[in-house]
Amino acid sequence: MQDPHAYRGQPYPQQAYAPPPDLADLTEGVLGRRFVAYALDLMIVFGLTMLLGLLVLVLGVITFGLAWVLFAILVPGTAILYSALTVGGPNQGTLGMRFAGIRVVEASRGGQVDMLTAGVHALLFYVAAGTFILLVVDLLMGVARRDARLGHDVLAGIVAIRR
Repeated sequence: MQDPHAYRGQPYPQQAYAPPPDLADLTEGVLGRRFVAYALDLMIVFGLTMLLGLLVLVLGVITFGLAWVLFAILVPGTAILYSALTVGGPNQGTLGMRFAGIRVVEASRGGQVDMLTAGVHALLFYVAAGTFILLVVDLLMGVARRDARLGHDVLAGIVAIRR
């Protein structure tokens, strides 16, 4: 007799968008913590942007204005790089996330997120944040889902859990 949960004799592959059962309980209360973490991260990114802005200003004077082109990518570059390095690093979260008691893991297997995925995740968030409609859809997904994953979390294949 064949397994009723099989297709052509092969078991169905595990769906990549569903969190493993052991991670589903760890997402309770994460949405509120994420807002606190983001507020702290905004302050940190602002400080880093100001420091890097001073560096670009000095480099612009030295290069007769040539380095001032970097001002165009300073804010998004700082925010995405900050997120990629911290979420993709050994602590699995930004400084704000660590303060709020959150870490980020891969949704499919619960492992550490690599830096490229963390950078893409940040890019997706800032694209959504820059468009009101996308931001609302992104946030509503997190409220509607049992695992509290926002839209950009689902697209990047990650889940934020309590530490």
